[in-house]
Amino acid sequence: MVNVLTELAQHIAEGLRREPKALSSMYFYDDAGSRLFQQIMDLPEYYPTRAEFAIFREHGAAIAVALSPADGGEFALVELGAGDGAKTKLLLRELLAADSPFTYAPVDISAGAMTGLVAALKKELPDLQVVPVVADYATALTELPTRPGSKAVLFLGSNIGNFGPAERLDFLRQLAAPLAPADRLLIGFDLQKDPRRIRAAYDDSQGVTAAFNLNLLTRLNRELGADFDLAHWQHYTDYSPLNGAVRSFLVSTRAQQVRIATLEESFDFAAWEVIHTENSYKFTLPQIEALAAEAGLRVVEYFTDPATDFADVVLAIQ
Repeated sequence: MVNVLTELAQHIAEGLRREPKALSSMYFYDDAGSRLFQQIMDLPEYYPTRAEFAIFREHGAAIAVALSPADGGEFALVELGAGDGAKTKLLLRELLAADSPFTYAPVDISAGAMTGLVAALKKELPDLQVVPVVADYATALTELPTRPGSKAVLFLGSNIGNFGPAERLDFLRQLAAPLAPADRLLIGFDLQKDPRRIRAAYDDSQGVTAAFNLNLLTRLNRELGADFDLAHWQHYTDYSPLNGAVRSFLVSTRAQQVRIATLEESFDFAAWEVIHTENSYKFTLPQIEALAAEAGLRVVEYFTDPATDFADVVLAIQ
């Protein structure tokens, strides 16, 4: 396997040489970034987590049935980007209560987040069989076909919205490729709503989202020997109801040059030049159905919260 640091360095080099400059949000999630994101999910402005919790509380038993093999056989519940597993624990309890024969395989890029999750599960759900996987999505998808038996794959928390349209379609096709007819996907989609509510969710009044975005620069300073001065960078986000895209940026507040020692390269930034760091797309139900069909999937069932802010969609191959 390629060294993670080498992958990070290569990505940063490519992203900062682009015009406009852009970096992937997947590198937000070092241990500090994962902790900050846990704080974001508790913010009053950040509705997606509360909405998805409401879905799992109200429809957890029905979701468990929808994901379990019809023949009652053993299956693996694979969760991409497990984080602290807070929502998933509701589903795990439903499956355990139903005496479903399954193994939980949480996948997360953060070793720290995974260690915390496994320890919590051992304490809270001692009968649960857990096989943790510390890896990125690409690696996890490569290994997915090697898992025996039926599979139910979870991709929660509106993470699908972080992909651009072409990447999103490619990712869903990769998810669909190893699936058998009895296998299921459960994907969380943040739905379109009041544009002001959406924008506020990504630019909170306490500045936690700003700290989360800026932590990427702190990580580059630590891991790649960069010399970003965070006093001269700020977080900015916008939302377009025309295409449903929230876009987040790091903004250089002055003309400056940044040296990255690992790359043995310096990068010039003009005053108010941006680095695009994240997309978060919002969807309508017809868009979800069309996207699924294009990826070779079909909507089996979907569950929404009472306010219809969010949808967890059960999918199968066509």
